[in-house]
Amino acid sequence: MPKTQSSIITIFLIAILFFSSLSSIGQENKTARVSLRAYLNQIEETFSVKFSFADNSINSILILSQEFNELEAAIHYIETETPLDLKKIDARYYTISKSMLSICAKVLDNFEQNTLHNASIKVLEQNLTTITDDTGSFYLNNVPRKSTIEIRHIGFKPLFVKAEELQDGKTCKTLLMAQNIQQLEEVIIYKFLTTGLEKQDDASIVLNTDDFGILPGLIEPDVLQTVQALPGIKSIDETVSDINVRGGTNDQNLILWEGIKMYQSGHFFGLISAFNPYLTDKVTLIKNGSSAAFGDGVSSILDMRTKNTITNNLYGGAGINLLSGDVYGQIPLKENLAFQFSGRRSITDFLNTPTYNQFYDRAFQDTEIKGNEPEQENLARSEDFYFYDFTGKLLYDISEKHKARVSFIAINNLLAYTALNTDTAEKTNSKLMQTNFSIGGYLESTWNANFSTQINAYYTSYHLDSENFTTENKQQLLQNNEVLETAIQLTSNYHFSEQLAWKNGYEFKEVGIINFTNVTQPPFRSNIKGVLRTHALFSELTYTSKNEKLWVRAGIRANYIKNLATFEKLILEPRLNLNYRLTRDFKVELQGEFKNQTTNQVIDLKQNFLGIEKRRWVLANEEELPITRSKQVSLGLNYDKNKIYIGLEGFYKYVNGISTTTQGFQNEDQFNGEIGEYAARGFEFLINQKTKNLSNWLTYTYNKNDYTFDLLSPTTFPNNLDIRHTITFASTYTYQNLKLGLGLNYRTGRPYTKPQEGGNPINTFVFPSTINYEDANNSRLPEYLRVDASAIYDFKVSQNIKASVGASLLNVLDHNNILNRYYRLNDQEEIETIESVSLGITPNFSFRMFF
Repeated sequence: MPKTQSSIITIFLIAILFFSSLSSIGQENKTARVSLRAYLNQIEETFSVKFSFADNSINSILILSQEFNELEAAIHYIETETPLDLKKIDARYYTISKSMLSICAKVLDNFEQNTLHNASIKVLEQNLTTITDDTGSFYLNNVPRKSTIEIRHIGFKPLFVKAEELQDGKTCKTLLMAQNIQQLEEVIIYKFLTTGLEKQDDASIVLNTDDFGILPGLIEPDVLQTVQALPGIKSIDETVSDINVRGGTNDQNLILWEGIKMYQSGHFFGLISAFNPYLTDKVTLIKNGSSAAFGDGVSSILDMRTKNTITNNLYGGAGINLLSGDVYGQIPLKENLAFQFSGRRSITDFLNTPTYNQFYDRAFQDTEIKGNEPEQENLARSEDFYFYDFTGKLLYDISEKHKARVSFIAINNLLAYTALNTDTAEKTNSKLMQTNFSIGGYLESTWNANFSTQINAYYTSYHLDSENFTTENKQQLLQNNEVLETAIQLTSNYHFSEQLAWKNGYEFKEVGIINFTNVTQPPFRSNIKGVLRTHALFSELTYTSKNEKLWVRAGIRANYIKNLATFEKLILEPRLNLNYRLTRDFKVELQGEFKNQTTNQVIDLKQNFLGIEKRRWVLANEEELPITRSKQVSLGLNYDKNKIYIGLEGFYKYVNGISTTTQGFQNEDQFNGEIGEYAARGFEFLINQKTKNLSNWLTYTYNKNDYTFDLLSPTTFPNNLDIRHTITFASTYTYQNLKLGLGLNYRTGRPYTKPQEGGNPINTFVFPSTINYEDANNSRLPEYLRVDASAIYDFKVSQNIKASVGASLLNVLDHNNILNRYYRLNDQEEIETIESVSLGITPNFSFRMFF
């Protein structure tokens, strides 16, 4: 096309656009919106009338300026276009007020026309809400005439109606809601062992506490107890917080609460979980193949998230059992602002229950509190023990695309112990306090349909303080273990398409640990401090094939770690997680990861911290204790068809950089501080048969776990957590409002080291004398067997209040299970055998209310 002709066409198009714009502007001016106040002034002039009104009732209202020949037509126009009523006082004066209605309706489903009770009713842009009653009806007064009513019910599409359509007359209008049928995101299995447990595409296990059914021995959805129902996860010493995953120690698990790393997870010295299960919304357990966004934890990850949705209604609950009482709830402050809270306190310091007595015997056996000294008639003992925890969370939806959350948690255990010799008046005062306080927050931003970011930051502190004071020799022992950690993480997510997503991020973390000891007689003082900083970059891609047969996530994490006193190191960690659907019913899974951790727990001498809490957090320094590093791979096959699920998974885990001080040795090697490694290999099998009301499952785990310490003899021997065979058989049944659970747990005994038999088992050539042991972990404890049962019954107290009662019985057969066995020399240099035994038959009862 010639240049001149092209220019003419361009000018012509610009001219058309220009004149069209002028025309539009002229049209807009003709029908421009003006403030209602200005429009009323115009009518007052035209018709010689006066309007009386409150300023705040009309200030924000705009209206199209229209001319009328009659006053009645102008008044009708204002009432039609605004939520206002105009009332005539006399021939000249009118009052203006907001038009309010009383409305009512009956809500039914549009299929079988059943009544829908507890449907939520909300007047948009107003602070008016209610719910439908048992007949499906609702009533509201003082509703603005021009407002819109939103009606919602789970499983139905939202319904929006004008308030004018529901104006209360002789009868209430009937509204029909349409069912909302959605294609749910597929998971491998919906009901896994019990309701609320789901296995995801990445092989992680998710616990949704709202949907939790029942497990044997549990009457509450305790997070740390629930995960122990899964294969490969057990607590060797029968606590809920000391969890061993595929042969790893508890400190090798990364436990997160709202994205905050937790250094304390239990009450009653590990026998009770420290996290309120009723505000915890979602718990994710990852044994292998974790996202590159996670650092720390060479064994597993337990990620707990509390409820994250703002509702307009107050909700909560309270309950009590034979150990503690608790309360929780969420308070709406505004439409976009709410506050969650929970609190729990033990009743053990003013009420002795059968449950407390059993827990007391289990926690304090072989300690200075109970059993570490022979009973003396002239020794009067007393103890005061209690625990509590509380949490808070502020939820603020800045807008639809930006959400901010701030959370905190406080955990406390306190034990005070006094022993008085009535003959000599010698008095020993001891105190142990264990506390954890953490606060953190995050900002989630969705910038568009494909791109989102999150900023997460937290501060956490852990303290373990003990003191022991004896009046006779005026000896005072003070010990302190303190952990302070701050962290910030920036994460971005970009979706190239429905099939491909890309996650990137940066994390900075600083952790400082203090271990302080002070003894007055004989004088001894130690104060060890360390600070370690970590900078980490991570990136990963997630791909889903169009036919959804293949799902894969691959990433890498680069960690730059610097101990301010001793070392700096760069560690690269690849991660892989893949599953492929071979057929409709078969899936194969492959996971692999490299990980590291820089904090570990060392096991103190028996007398430290009153002989009860013997674990202290320490930092890696690459001298006495290196960075602990792991490599892990697993391959699994899953079958799910016709209410039968079968899973088989083989694994291999190699962990190096461990020390004899972190592994709980109780022989001549326990204080050497030798550095070594362990390798765990085995497989996990699960078969689960499930119907609507019944779920039966059988799990079996084979786990061969060996240490290698080059400087010990022999160099390779069984791990302290080497439990070769573990079997669980359990069944849960639900009938209407009643839930029942019964389960059996069996495992082979753990290894231990015996003194040499015959000859000279005591070495008297050193001072003090020591025991001569056989080869490390060359003997085994007897098999462990425990049967647990539980029952929960749900019922209604009123229309808005629900309740439940629960009862459980641990170790129904009262089987005497030996958890640990070790040896020591008494004052007469004779070998004593010390055994830790499991809980005896232990009942518990709970009553809860929900509103």
